[in-house]
Amino acid sequence: MGDRDNPVTSLVDAAASGDEPAWRELVDRHTPLLASVLRRFGLGGVETQGVAQAVWLRVVEHLGSLREPQALPSWLISIARREALRCVSDRQRSVPYDPLDPSWLPSAAEGAEPDAELLRAERHEALLAGLAELPTRQRELLILLAADPPLSHAQISERAGIPPGSIGPTRARALDRLRGTFAVRAYLAGREVAGDETACRNRAAVGDADGSQKGYLG
Repeated sequence: MGDRDNPVTSLVDAAASGDEPAWRELVDRHTPLLASVLRRFGLGGVETQGVAQAVWLRVVEHLGSLREPQALPSWLISIARREALRCVSDRQRSVPYDPLDPSWLPSAAEGAEPDAELLRAERHEALLAGLAELPTRQRELLILLAADPPLSHAQISERAGIPPGSIGPTRARALDRLRGTFAVRAYLAGREVAGDETACRNRAAVGDADGSQKGYLG
């Protein structure tokens, strides 16, 4: 999918030029992604609203200087994480530390498979960022198909304005386009790099073990 075929690219260009409807469309497309990122930091309702406002303010201030408009979702994630961490840091500085207060102790959720939870969150954010890059029709269809509880084909057809017989082919095209989005490709490339690094470490560990065994056997 080329840059000009990416709806986010044209929306960023228009919004940077002062197009209010384009800006509202950008916010609507990326609000689920922003909410997903902020949810991981355990912010309260007021804190979440304040951080979200700060994030959108940063985006609108620097939107015109974004050299790769299709990278907006990744940029938004970085800004959201930075603003959320600042909020958490400010909160911790303002509350006296009490080692006997149970609220300062790590919860079971925090200690349960953090790596797996992080990987799930990263995958979820990549999918939300990819969805934001899709044309409206395809994005809305995939969201409807992922609804919980599941919707019937008749309900999806009515809400999406797509004939029931066209849902399958439209879904296939949408998934193909989702795989080709900037966000999903970047995520998959990152996983490949991480996999290569893990494989290298494993090979090194095996080599060290072999060397140790040879030393004992030699």
